[in-house]
Amino acid sequence: MQLSGVIITYNEERNISRCLASLLDVCDEILVLDSFSTDQTEAICRSFGVRFEQHPFEGHIQQKNEALQRASHPWVLSLDADEALSPALKGAILALKKNAPQAGGFSMNRLTNYCGKWIHYSGWYPDVKLRLVYKADAYWGGINPHDQLMLKGNAFQQHLKGDLLHYSYYTKEDHYKQIAYFSEIASKELFARKKKTTLPLIILKVAAQFMKSYLFKLGFLDGIAGWHIATRSAYATYLKYTLLRKLWQHA
Repeated sequence: MQLSGVIITYNEERNISRCLASLLDVCDEILVLDSFSTDQTEAICRSFGVRFEQHPFEGHIQQKNEALQRASHPWVLSLDADEALSPALKGAILALKKNAPQAGGFSMNRLTNYCGKWIHYSGWYPDVKLRLVYKADAYWGGINPHDQLMLKGNAFQQHLKGDLLHYSYYTKEDHYKQIAYFSEIASKELFARKKKTTLPLIILKVAAQFMKSYLFKLGFLDGIAGWHIATRSAYATYLKYTLLRKLWQHA
């Protein structure tokens, strides 16, 4: 089982070392597809001896499909720069490589670290992700910025033990910055699909998002971090649909 690890990057000097270090003992090749970073991302990647290539960013889905196709080996493990393999997940993948996998892809649980705390509720765990695939059977789909790795046709998937560690936000400012970035992309995608909304519907969606995260998904068990996640997730919903309304008003 020859395995390529692939990562897309843009200004990821804070995260990329941890991600690459977790892949060194697992992958037969590591490919970083960069969108012309202006920080130390390239220098750090080259210090690890990985394949470092660049391609203009046209969207998360488009960039990840480009990286998938550039991988040299038939099996591909796709990570984001702010993710890393836990020891248990690394062991599961190494054990898998000794056999002849029958599935077209393998999913794994993703465990997120939010401002220094591992989140086990709030709808953030287990957050199952398909990330290890037979290249010919897979493609990236979804709606930007929420990309999703998918299997073609009758290909089936199995689940691996261990966690994919996700170092999402270091500070609340990081979270709000990401909310603004993703909300703008998501609102434009909704506008392109002719989706509309109203102020009462926005209020309903915001309330529903908070209730879902904090109560139904047991966010209160995550303590103060669960409260912050619920309120900021509700704000993200508000911002996305408010931007969508503005796009229609300007149109």
